[in-house]
Amino acid sequence: MTIISGIAIYFVCWWITLMAVLPIGVRTQEEEGEVIPGTVSSAPAEPGMRRKFILTSLLAIIPWTIAFILMEYEIIDLEELPFLPKFSND
Repeated sequence: MTIISGIAIYFVCWWITLMAVLPIGVRTQEEEGEVIPGTVSSAPAEPGMRRKFILTSLLAIIPWTIAFILMEYEIIDLEELPFLPKFSND
């Protein structure tokens, strides 16, 4: 795995993990009892994005490490996957 592909795979893992982490611990303004005028009552009262970005960054290491091991030790060879196009140097 090259550095660029490693970064790209980590970014994809990070983004998917963020989508899973975002709803954790969110309480709406309606649940808190303080709806700010001009916003919908289902808007988060305190989203805590810094904590979620840190958690996402830590959790994204897990699938990235699995992908790294699978590719680095050639447990899965990307050239043999049937749904990827075949590129040749000929």
